[in-house]
Amino acid sequence: MRRGPDARRPSGADAPPRALPPSPAPRGDYRPAASAGGLVWSAGMTPRRDGRLVASGRVGEDVDLESARAAASLAAANALAAIADALGGLHRVERVVHVTVYVAATPDFTGHSAVADGATFALASLCGERSAPSRVAVGVASLPGGAPVEVQIVAAGSPEPAAEGSSR
Repeated sequence: MRRGPDARRPSGADAPPRALPPSPAPRGDYRPAASAGGLVWSAGMTPRRDGRLVASGRVGEDVDLESARAAASLAAANALAAIADALGGLHRVERVVHVTVYVAATPDFTGHSAVADGATFALASLCGERSAPSRVAVGVASLPGGAPVEVQIVAAGSPEPAAEGSSR
């Protein structure tokens, strides 16, 4: 995967996950992931573990860069878990196509791409060469529940065939 010259792999507390977390339960009236035409879109996922935000606030004010990268890593793992669950397993993900990372930040914060690196490093850790997506990092004023980041993924994959006589 090609990265910019100032990108660095996270280490220590913000190291990317090595295994998928359980697929998060929806926090409203929506599906965690939906598919059409060989593509699967995750809902926007925040950095939640066991249903609880692990970080909150705005980057550049309440949340530092390293914590925001770690939050983006967890949010990306949650989004990928929703996609894997919709497809019947991570092995059904053929390729991560695109990632959008929303960063709740102060107006003077400009490190959105560095925060988004946490998400793409997590995907590389979990999917290897199947990750390398296109990516957008967007600064926003606020996110659901006061989360510092929200990640949405589009992946190519095919669901496990339904057993004969069953419906999905």
